[in-house]
Amino acid sequence: MKQYSFKISLTKNDRGVYSIDPSMGCNSGVKDNKKGCYNDCYSAKSAKLYGFDFSKTILRDFENKKHERQIIKEIKSINMPFIRMGSSGDPSENWEHTLKIIKIISNGLIDRQLNLFGYLAPKKQIVIITKHWTNLTNKQLVEMKKYNVCINTSVSAIDNFSELQNRINQYELLKKYSKSLLRVVSFDFNINNKSGLYYNKIQKNLFKNNNIIDTVFRASISNQLVKEKIINVKKSKFLGKNALISKYNKKTYFGKCSTCLEMCGINK
Repeated sequence: MKQYSFKISLTKNDRGVYSIDPSMGCNSGVKDNKKGCYNDCYSAKSAKLYGFDFSKTILRDFENKKHERQIIKEIKSINMPFIRMGSSGDPSENWEHTLKIIKIISNGLIDRQLNLFGYLAPKKQIVIITKHWTNLTNKQLVEMKKYNVCINTSVSAIDNFSELQNRINQYELLKKYSKSLLRVVSFDFNINNKSGLYYNKIQKNLFKNNNIIDTVFRASISNQLVKEKIINVKKSKFLGKNALISKYNKKTYFGKCSTCLEMCGINK
């Protein structure tokens, strides 16, 4: 299988999301299940489609100062108020490296705007999507506070207890150091199913938190949650393609990034 490049790059997906991933691949996410989180990780499926080894986490970096300037120029030119980290790998697998990349980008985009903690910060915000496979140290939390970062802690009702508890704890802790949101991968649970009823109760409690983003789950027909009728699914169009989705809230946005009001939480 192919290995991801060590050269960091700014990419744009079909939804119009601009990402610059400090790491590609997700060893933590697929070590127990090669299909990844919830048995249906979109990034893992995409990697398999294009022949990349998603089980090996590759740290990506700038080649030189010229490359840094090129990426900064690209970020400045995009017609979006933020860039994302955590699209094809989880930044938490190596927080020290992630902070290094954040620092370089932030210094390159610096202006006279202050972030909510009083530090100089770029107008382009950095959104991190993470499951906190490893936790930020106290030193790293203080460092994170300097930058214009919005952290989306990804959770779901079907996370195992220890992982879910840790993610909630990190989401609460991060409120002191950055903009912190809970990014709930939600499901339309079948409450007539014993497991569905159990998970539905957990999910309702998750939505009682503040600063929530509801994320629609895209399933495959072979997903165990579908086969065991734990979740309800329906066919839908997503970016012009057929998709099988499980949607907790019928009003949850499911489309292009440019017309999303939440913008991964920076507008909340």
